[in-house]
Amino acid sequence: MYPDQIAASTPDKAALRLDDAVVTYAELAERSRRLAAFFRHLGVRRGDVVALQMMNGFDFLVIAWAAQRSGLYYVPIATRLTPEETGYILADSAAAVFITDGERAPGAAEAAVIAVKSRPAAAPHLSVYAVAAHGGETPLLWSAVDACGPALDNAALHDPVEGGDMLYTSGTTGRPKGVRRPLDFVPLGSEARRVERARILFDMDAETVFLSSAPLYHAAPLRFVMNLLRMGGTVVLMRKFEARAALDTLVRHRVTHSQWVPTMFVRMLDLPPETRKGADLSAHRVAIHAGAPCPVAVKRAMIDWWGPILHEYYAGTESIGLTHVRSAEWLQRPGTVGKAWRSALHIVDEDGGELGPRQVGAVYFSGGAPLNYHNAPEKTAAASHAAGWATMGDMGYVDEEGYLFLTDRKAFTIISGGVNVYPKEIEDALLLHANVADTAVFGVPDDDLGEAVLAVVEPRAMPADTNAARIEAESLLAFLRGRLAGFKCPKFIDFCDTLPRLDTGKLEKHKLRAAYADSGKRGHRVR
Repeated sequence: MYPDQIAASTPDKAALRLDDAVVTYAELAERSRRLAAFFRHLGVRRGDVVALQMMNGFDFLVIAWAAQRSGLYYVPIATRLTPEETGYILADSAAAVFITDGERAPGAAEAAVIAVKSRPAAAPHLSVYAVAAHGGETPLLWSAVDACGPALDNAALHDPVEGGDMLYTSGTTGRPKGVRRPLDFVPLGSEARRVERARILFDMDAETVFLSSAPLYHAAPLRFVMNLLRMGGTVVLMRKFEARAALDTLVRHRVTHSQWVPTMFVRMLDLPPETRKGADLSAHRVAIHAGAPCPVAVKRAMIDWWGPILHEYYAGTESIGLTHVRSAEWLQRPGTVGKAWRSALHIVDEDGGELGPRQVGAVYFSGGAPLNYHNAPEKTAAASHAAGWATMGDMGYVDEEGYLFLTDRKAFTIISGGVNVYPKEIEDALLLHANVADTAVFGVPDDDLGEAVLAVVEPRAMPADTNAARIEAESLLAFLRGRLAGFKCPKFIDFCDTLPRLDTGKLEKHKLRAAYADSGKRGHRVR
């Protein structure tokens, strides 16, 4: 289904909620129809691209549905990007329309200039609009739509066809890569694959009240929300995540389903015990998490609090495969991200050979969507196996029953003294310490070992001075030595106020590696 069909039977049902405001299915259908007609009025044709860069809000999803129903691609762009980074995505995707919010309008105009200068002459004209007043020259979208008058009503009678998202990977190790699937322009409402998966794995339906506290410009929240709006459920949005507000929203709106990343769990667990204990979460049946590996101790604590309602999956923007695990299975195999669902796993060594159970190698999938990075054949080739399998760049192993355990990103594996060291194992151990709120472990150049292990810790209580920091670093090393082999323990430990994480929870380790590349700036040497 799609919003128009749902509106035909339940026009006044809440499709979207944000704070005290509501958009009904009738309103979502009408606004997206009218905007779709405006796109046609601009000369945008099937297969063209609409880009949007804005915080969570109703306009975001109206724009996405206008593109979806028009046979267009829609490209959500992270709000944290610079105009130069945004301009790269606009040029690479060949966007025909770029829509932003008022706060980002000045940067959007600059990004559009950069994009137009760098893309081919044959690319479509780029129209730029803002959805809110901003004091600049960028035209306001809804004023432009209204100015077209009755002409849009007639244009809206065209038969709607399926478009699709075009998403860019987060680019934690370089330029983001675009993932663009071919469009078949089948009648709107034909897309059922992800809807079926949501029903089977997460028990979603028209009665679902889904909390999306993460930015919609990321793949997981956007796809979950768009799928639920095909089912007739209600989406509860947050403008941005804040732990107490998220807990209050779960209670207030009787949320049945929610989606998280592990850093959100950490912040929720930091709430006062009396606050957590007093929250009525009786309606909350399914809590879905992915985006980054979840430390075992954190997930145990969440299950203890919320009950065995956590569902974890491992997938990516590329859609090449998926694993899934429920709480009961996870408790029997702590740390797993589940078994492959409608796809197959392959663990591969450096020579491309397939490994057996409990042998660590690169994680590949078969049976999912074909991998094809937009305008990047060399990146597609680097992530593809001769057998037709594809990888997202993670390392891991499967047990005898086929459950996958991730060890780390291949790019983050540390080779110290000729031995592979996987940072995630060290990070998980550090997070068990009472004074560690977050941590990142990575390799730095070392004349003796090739690479040395360095840990950057975001402490719950920052050491008062250099001497206290040195003592705390030694204490952390002693803590680790009781849990890890000596060669895995950090050679250097440093402290910071906040680690650089994306909204998805992914660490931007390339930034840390650059910051600590200088051998004279590596924190406290602890061994």
